[in-house]
This record gives sequence, C-alpha cells and structure tokens, in this order.
Amino acid sequence: METRSARRRRLSNTNSDLHNQTGVDYISHLPDALLHHILCSLPIKTAAQSTTLSSRWRSLWFTLPDLDFSTSSISDHYPSDLTITRILNSRPHHSNVRLLRFSATLSFSRLNALFRTAIRHQIQELHLLVTTNDYFNFPRCVIASDSLKVFNLRSIHPGFRLPPPSVMGSGFRSLNSLSLARMVFHDRPSLLDLFTETSFPVLKKLNLERCFGLEHLSVKCPVLEDFSLQWCFQLQGLDVFGAKLQSIHVSDCFDAYTTPTLVKIVAPNLNTMIWVYNALNDEINIHQFTSPLNRASLGLLPHHFVTSKLHSVSALLSAISPVHSLTLDTFCIDIVSSPSYFAYFFPPFSNVNCLELSTAFRKQNGLGLANIFRSCPVLQTLTIKIVNGGNIGRKDWRRDKWERSGSEEERFWETQIEPLKSFLLHLKIVKIEGFMDCLSEVSLTQFLLKHGSALQQLTLLTTKTKHRDSLIRRREIKSQIMAFPRASSLVKLHYC
Repeated sequence: METRSARRRRLSNTNSDLHNQTGVDYISHLPDALLHHILCSLPIKTAAQSTTLSSRWRSLWFTLPDLDFSTSSISDHYPSDLTITRILNSRPHHSNVRLLRFSATLSFSRLNALFRTAIRHQIQELHLLVTTNDYFNFPRCVIASDSLKVFNLRSIHPGFRLPPPSVMGSGFRSLNSLSLARMVFHDRPSLLDLFTETSFPVLKKLNLERCFGLEHLSVKCPVLEDFSLQWCFQLQGLDVFGAKLQSIHVSDCFDAYTTPTLVKIVAPNLNTMIWVYNALNDEINIHQFTSPLNRASLGLLPHHFVTSKLHSVSALLSAISPVHSLTLDTFCIDIVSSPSYFAYFFPPFSNVNCLELSTAFRKQNGLGLANIFRSCPVLQTLTIKIVNGGNIGRKDWRRDKWERSGSEEERFWETQIEPLKSFLLHLKIVKIEGFMDCLSEVSLTQFLLKHGSALQQLTLLTTKTKHRDSLIRRREIKSQIMAFPRASSLVKLHYC
C-alpha cells in the first residue's frame, strides 16, 4: 500500500514534469508594472542581475522606474557617479525615472553632469548625499526642471551656495517637497523673498538643516503643510506664515548672544508644534490657532537662561496652551520652577490629556511640577522621565527617616491636595522612568497613590543595577512602596 509521504512525492514529481513539458514561465508573463514593483522591492544589485534571465527581464531593468543605489552594501562597493550616469544613458529615451537615490564623492562638474542626465529622464524624485572638495553652486538645471516633485540634497562638508534670487525664483514650479542641508549664506545672510507663492506655488514640505550664516528667514508658501528648521545657530529672525501648515519643527536654532531675536508664526490650522533646544528669544509672537493643536513639545537651552527673556517662555506656553498632548523637557521645567519665573503668567492647559515631562526631580522642581499639574485639570496620562544624573544633590529616601517624621517634600505635596483636586480626580495612568528611590520621587509616588481616586495604573521603571547590595535595598524599598495606602481600589502598581 502506498504511504502518504510516497504519494506526496509522486504528485510533486508529476506536477514538476507537467511544468517542464508545458515550459510556461508564469512569472515572466506578469504585467510590466507588477514586475517593476517586484524589482523595486529588491536591492538594486539583485535587480540588475535579473538582466541575465532573458531579453524580457533585460528590458524590465532598463525601464525600471525607481533606481535606489543606497540599497548597495559596502561590500558591493557603492556605484560611482560615472556608473550611475552610464546606467541612465543606457535607458531608452522614453523611459522616465520616477526616483533616483544615491550617495557619492565627486567634483562639481561631474555632479552637474549627473544632474543634467537625470533631468533629461523627467525624474520626479531625487535624493542625493554628496561630498565635494570645495563649496559648490546649486545646480541650475534642477531649478528649471518641470517634472521634479521631490528634491533632497544633503552635502557633507563643506557645503553649497544658492544661486541669486532672480534665478531661484524662476524655477521649482512643480516641486512638492524640498529638503536642503549645509547651505552657506555668509555672503547673503537672508532668505526673505525665496519661499513665497511666486517661487514655490505647490510646495507642501520644506526641511532646512545647517544653514551656515543664515540670519533671517521668511517662509510664506501658500500650500505648505510641513516645515522643519534645524541647526541654524546664527538665526536672528524667523517669520512663518501658512494657512495650511499642519506641522512646525524648529530645533537647535537662534543666536543667543545677538539681540534682538524675533519670531513670528501665523499658522491657524497647526496640528503639531515641536520647539526644542532653541535659545530664548527676545520676542516671540504666535497667533492664536483656530483648530485644536494636537501635539506640542517644548525644550530650551540651559546655558541661555536669561531673566530678561523669560517673557518669551510665557509667550510660548500661552501659544501652545490649547494642545491635547504636551511634552516639556528638563530645562523648561527648571525655568518654570525658578523664583524668577513666578512673576510671569502660567497659562491653563485645559485640553491636555497626555503629558510627558523630563526632569532631574530635585527638591526645587516641586513647585514647578505642582504648577504644571494644576494647569492640567483633565490630565489622564502622565509620563515622567528622570534624566541622567538626576540623583545629584538629591536625598536618599531611607536615610531621611521617612517613617518617623515625614519629609519636607511629603509635607509640600500634602499642601497641594486642594489646588490639585481636579488633577487627582482625572489622572488614570502614571509612568515614572528612571525611578531611583530618592526622596522627591517617592514623595510624589505616595501622594499620587494616596489621593489619586481615579488612578488605574502606576508604573515605576527603575534604573538597571547588578550590584548585590543595591538589589537587596531595591527589594526592600519595593515592598514598602507596594504597601503605601491607595485612594483607588482599581490601581495596579508595577515596580520593575
């Protein structure tokens, strides 16, 4: 009697014989568009090797719409610009290129030649990471392209210069997304007239990074939705206007040692605002949002803490106060916790339901944290990240004889029961990362457990340690924290 395994082998051999007899190559009979999609998902070296299969596959390679040379590994040796140019020149004139991505070290003349070859193929997306021996001028053939929709140019040292405004303003008629890194503006420190409706009528995404010497920037593109500006340390003035702007990300910008530094933002439909690691401004004016702000993140530079500029912190906080999800970094919390700041207005965050704070959790931060909690009356999710080195200058919990006399931190939080009444009635989830069993964080933990009547989950994530004494002490502290009284019978306490 034939066994099941033998029967499976016989049927498999029969099917194989039938396939050999018919000689049908089902894959090669798929439509070009589907085979192009398959080849584009493979490393480009593998896609190129498919040309040896048949004349059909050779044709597919030379009409492949996406050429992503970044998928080559170091062992494959990144293709040179001459190789890429030769591949482009070998394509039929009617085979347009949808996407070209590569990185190379080359001279400006060879870079310009590669640009011209790519533009002749009606390229739509161009992503380049280039290194040259000297500063180079932005290729004019790219500006004049009427097919280019996405352009990403990142230059490794030293950088590149833009052509005169008269040249820049006459191009980019079809560009939807522009990303430029390492532009040099030492001889022309302003971009006031470039990013307008005249120059970029359909631009939706703009990213500028490391603009050396840029002092003044104005962005007023009519359909812009996403704007990002990073590492522009000499910036003194920023003016952004966009009726359709959804996201603004500004980080590591502004000259802290030059006055005045001015900011004006008009973006009534903004959804996300990221403002981090920036120096304090002399004047900041953000017009009121007409639609709800979903997410905001605020961070400031510590060594630029100038008392005369604290009003700009208040202006920033007031501007983002309608937000639903808020992130504040440790230096922002240090500023709002300082006695110098108490004279300024601290706005209510009446819509915030998710709050993330980074803090050193020192004793002097207590009043600042309490003010933030009080300003978030409907907060439901709270995440506190204790920054590295946060234990410096902080008291150990057990050495403070907590059980016998209570601590100053504990007594402080008990005075906040009434001011934080709404906060404690709504708070449901709390997570403290980097928990180090110091007095300040244990005091807050006990306060939230004791008075958080809506609390459902409190998670304490401790720092890693392999020292035996630390592990024993941590187990002892865990057992004591787990025994803290709880206002909510539903709360789940995790200490790990």
